Amino acid sequence: MIRRNDLILILMVFVSIGVGIAFPEETSFLQPYPLYMMMTQLFLSFIKIDFSQVLRNVGRDAPFLLLMAFFKLIVAPVILFLLAQAFWPSYALPVLLLSGISTGVVAPFIADLLEASMVPVLVMVVVTSLFAPFTLPALVSLLAGQTLEISFLAMVKILSMVVFTPTAAVSLMRRFVPAALEKLEKVRYPVSVSFFALINIGIFSKYSSFFRQNPMELAGTLVVAFLVSIFCHGIGFAVAWRRKREERLAGAVSFAYVNSILVAAFTAEHFGPLAPALAAIYMFPFFGMIVPARIAGEIMK
Repeated sequence: MIRRNDLILILMVFVSIGVGIAFPEETSFLQPYPLYMMMTQLFLSFIKIDFSQVLRNVGRDAPFLLLMAFFKLIVAPVILFLLAQAFWPSYALPVLLLSGISTGVVAPFIADLLEASMVPVLVMVVVTSLFAPFTLPALVSLLAGQTLEISFLAMVKILSMVVFTPTAAVSLMRRFVPAALEKLEKVRYPVSVSFFALINIGIFSKYSSFFRQNPMELAGTLVVAFLVSIFCHGIGFAVAWRRKREERLAGAVSFAYVNSILVAAFTAEHFGPLAPALAAIYMFPFFGMIVPARIAGEIMK
């Protein structure tokens, strides 16, 4: 069930996490670059995509994609908020903030690793990034009675930089130097996994002191993070249940692989320590659930 590439990925994930946490000063030079490395990963993932086909599929699947976005931005965060409020009230708002944020810009790369359909994931990145600055503050106000501001322009800027730039680069290379793309295709997986490890090191070295202090207190937060990830995978599978296996996996990716670091950044000053703590700790299930998600996809064949 577990493939050789899965073992390599698991090893790279946990070794890179350990390196980032254990050697923050030595690896701090990587901290400014995860966003650019994500762009490189997406560029490599997009090599296989025919973007003219993407546009045709978006028009055909618009009702399904809108349903996915509605469940991702509204239904799932409300359910998770109510569950947390019932069983672990102190985590209700942090869970709402984490689950209600947009699908992560690296999600198409995760979809590629899981052999999921990348088109729905790519569309979800764009749609949820455009709507989350409006839906999440509304949910926070309605359910928690607090105020949240997310910059719409900042979201568009990140989206344009991380998603649209690799899209344009692949399209241009496919037109003018297709042979170069064919050569890159042959080394795509090892290069992608290497960048994956470097991204981990850059992110975890930045939050090293956070992860190393109060380990017992963080244990509960880690449990909540994994429970949120499992729930999000599950509801993503459920929303796309009548679709093909690749699209069910795409649903899980769209719901579970979110912009958690963005949540950590904009909640640090105004929502107490638990919200950024949960968002930062979510990086563990973010990377740790990749192989279980792929195995679940294999079972669904």
